[in-house]
Amino acid sequence: MKIFDSALGIHEKALGLRSQRLEVIAKNIANADTPHFKAQDVDFRSALDSVQTSRNLATTDAKHFDIPDMGTVRNLVYSVPFGNSLDGNTVELNVEQAKYGKAAAQYQATLRFLESDISGIRKALKGE
Repeated sequence: MKIFDSALGIHEKALGLRSQRLEVIAKNIANADTPHFKAQDVDFRSALDSVQTSRNLATTDAKHFDIPDMGTVRNLVYSVPFGNSLDGNTVELNVEQAKYGKAAAQYQATLRFLESDISGIRKALKGE
């Protein structure tokens, strides 16, 4: 429904992007010992900007524009390591763990924003 799109705002899309970022960082941590693995991260700002841009397009039919699929991670960038490793792996476990902790906190904050928005919609529907 259009009413929920405007009520939830960008938080719905941000939650999806934050979830994808957590997956990418978890993949980096899982491959910390894989030779020649290159650590990646999601460029969150450009990914969110592309979602916002695609949302603002006015169309007469939903099939006129190809809106980016949020199921696939786009806007991936390679992480630049602080130090070199002998096996060519660019994952630095302590850095990735810190990124994961920060990303998890951001995910929780976005989730709280959504919960607040949904709570407001429920109150409005109940007439409170």
